[in-house]
Amino acid sequence: MGSLRHSSRRQRSLRRALLTPLSRRPWAGPLLVLAGVVNAGAIGYRLSEGWDWGDCYWMVLITLSTMGFSDAETAVLSGAGRVVTTLLIVGGLVVVQQTIQKLLELTNSGYFRRLRERRYRQQLQRTMNNHVILCGYGRIGREIAEQLSAEAVPLLVVEMDPDRSAEAQQRGLTVLQADATLDETLEESGIHHCRALVAALPSNAANLYVILSARGLAPRCRLIARADSAEAEGKLRLAGADQVVSPYVAGGRTMAATALRPLALNFMELLAGSDCEVEEFQLSSDPQQLGPLNGSSLAELQLGRRSGALVLAIRNPAGSGSSTGSASLQQPSLLANPGGDVRLAPGQLLVVLGSKEQLDRMAALLGPGLESMETMQA
Repeated sequence: MGSLRHSSRRQRSLRRALLTPLSRRPWAGPLLVLAGVVNAGAIGYRLSEGWDWGDCYWMVLITLSTMGFSDAETAVLSGAGRVVTTLLIVGGLVVVQQTIQKLLELTNSGYFRRLRERRYRQQLQRTMNNHVILCGYGRIGREIAEQLSAEAVPLLVVEMDPDRSAEAQQRGLTVLQADATLDETLEESGIHHCRALVAALPSNAANLYVILSARGLAPRCRLIARADSAEAEGKLRLAGADQVVSPYVAGGRTMAATALRPLALNFMELLAGSDCEVEEFQLSSDPQQLGPLNGSSLAELQLGRRSGALVLAIRNPAGSGSSTGSASLQQPSLLANPGGDVRLAPGQLLVVLGSKEQLDRMAALLGPGLESMETMQA
């Protein structure tokens, strides 16, 4: 926790160094003074020798650079011209030295590197849209990135470790090297227009920070977090995580499913390699917005026949009554393989399987009653 707070303070200090008016362009002062000396010298030669502006600036250049050669026209200087040259040499050497010294200081302090990073972050904010933000590129993060990249899902990796950031960039991923627990980092990652955020940092505390910050910034964003214990899972859900996954629990369940139901697991692997998708259709909670869909059964609507998609399950809102016609009965939170007598109601979530075209037709059939859609490659 102490190192996390220290890194956060360091990130904030770097941002303040880039955003304060005095340090936004620290190179501007020396360059302006140098430009003033050059123009003053050119004006001096113009007034003392009467040359055209090209010869004036040429004489300033060879004087400041100490090359010292000249053509026939500028070989002989008047007394006033010699005075201008003397002042130009004395003042110019000091100004040039100070300018070069200042630019070297900025380079050694990492100012230009931070400036490039800032421009890169601003470019990310303009280009990234409907993407997944992956916080952490450890062992779990690498696997997540590979799966999402295989499905051609736009992905932004947020990783603070330089070695892991470089590894992700070598794999062709878009990387933001920053502290994911900071609000500024999440805003630069485009959290307001992303499709989901995955907190896969190795520390439960860091993941909790990310979820708290993300939920405060984007209340409607879908948040998935990694947890190493049941206690951490509970805290992450309280912080606002929509889904919490334990690698150990998920791995154990997969191994058990492989031992008990190998055919079902093989089917899911085959499904992942097809063009099918599992999409969640969230119906509006407003009965008027739902329109004629409200109270209609699946058999009456013929959604499967008309769209070609398959309704796998229907999740009823908490405390809802029966969707089969009896308002006095309480439906389970998730009704798998719903029959034709199941009726649609406000606030329901439909889990549908189908191709992209079939799912588009399903969305068109639901019309204004469809509040949102969330797609997960099967």
